[in-house]
Amino acid sequence: MAALSRPRKIRTQKPVARRNQWFERLMASLALLNLVLVAFDLSYIRFRDFYLREFPALTQWYGAAFKGIEPERTTTAYLEIVDQLEEQVSQTGLQSAEARTLLQELRDRSSEIIDENPFQIADKTGTLERIKNLVREQVGTDSAKDAFNTFWSQSYLESANWGNSIGFFNSEVRPLIETNYYRPVWEDGEPLDQFWLLDQWFIYLFAIELALRTLLISRRYQGTSWLDAILLRWYDLFLLLPFWRWLRIIPVIVRINQSNLIDLDPLRSRINRLVISNIAVELTEIIVLRIISQAQNLIREGEVAKWLVKPDSGQKYIDLNDVDEVQAISSRLTSLLVYRVLPQIKPEIDNLIQHSITNAVDQTPVYQGLQAIPGMSQLPSQLTRQIAAEISKNAYGALTGALEDEAGAALTQKLITHLVATAQEELQKDSTLADIEALTIALLDEVKVNYVQRIAAEDVEAMQQRNYELYETTRRLGQK
Repeated sequence: MAALSRPRKIRTQKPVARRNQWFERLMASLALLNLVLVAFDLSYIRFRDFYLREFPALTQWYGAAFKGIEPERTTTAYLEIVDQLEEQVSQTGLQSAEARTLLQELRDRSSEIIDENPFQIADKTGTLERIKNLVREQVGTDSAKDAFNTFWSQSYLESANWGNSIGFFNSEVRPLIETNYYRPVWEDGEPLDQFWLLDQWFIYLFAIELALRTLLISRRYQGTSWLDAILLRWYDLFLLLPFWRWLRIIPVIVRINQSNLIDLDPLRSRINRLVISNIAVELTEIIVLRIISQAQNLIREGEVAKWLVKPDSGQKYIDLNDVDEVQAISSRLTSLLVYRVLPQIKPEIDNLIQHSITNAVDQTPVYQGLQAIPGMSQLPSQLTRQIAAEISKNAYGALTGALEDEAGAALTQKLITHLVATAQEELQKDSTLADIEALTIALLDEVKVNYVQRIAAEDVEAMQQRNYELYETTRRLGQK
């Protein structure tokens, strides 16, 4: 029975996970659709000419349904007269009385359009200027009114060929005139905008979804208030705002990533690494510059000089552990040098001492005489080797004895104290200390100019390159 119940349990769990995944993807797709509609609505007026050229039916329907856009009467009537003229010419020709009447009406309406500018209501005055420029170039006249009067005349249309002229108007001028429109204005002075009629259904849907999610979270986690449950899905609140609709990009990106509708992790990782790299470089540069500037200020104020020359003067020094760290460090370094370093380099020291002794006695008559005696040629070198070994042995014994002997340690400390005091006294003579301070400040300025301020450009490029290489390596390993 247990073996038979296990498959049944697995079958009931997998569809639940799939249903949850499909639900998340469905809601993410609806949020994405809503964001696309919001983007289209926000860009409709600015890019209406492009939308009208590429999607004329959809653009006209959307403008009439949600933006209150209507055909502008003056320009619409103007194009209707042009259509009547085309039909009349096809029936009776340009010389008919009906055609002359229509041409006169077009000349009058052209002057009216130039004077009254019906394109201004739609903020498309630039379109009218393009129309006037096209007609001026076509006719070859500087005045816009004269250009239209000439264009809509029997003599010009016959000489320039009626077919070519009306073809120019329909292909170049008519599309620009058709972009003009009229849009009603609310009592508050804002243009009519009824996008909320479409957007409200998405808001209702996401509000119901958020309420259900909040209820499930509060029941699943006992003690969780409704406010805490809503805050867990804080980004969904942007889907409920009837204003600042562009903020809906935040919940859309989160939902797409959570539902795995689109894998945004590579893009997010790259953005995070880029931002963190730039911030890290900026902070590094600021911190290093601040440290160097603070060091320069301490040198200018004489704090470093007081510490070097008169360490006991100035402000009271706060000791945290009743230990002279400088003395302790010097003692540790001295012990390290004597007990660990010198024994390892003793052969090199013996060779150096032997070389020095050999050079010193090489020219003495006794040494040369011993070199001339048969069988005694190696004796001088053996003697110098023994002497060098004895000298280094005695010197090392003296050092260790001085450190191990209390009296010797006191003498060593006295020597170091005297050395430091003498160096402090010599620093105060002449202008040595002031020169050192000036040179140090100048050196720090050069460091800031030549190295620190170049951190940003060099390190950002290096970090970005390393991040890209790391990303490519991770991606290849993930594909394997």
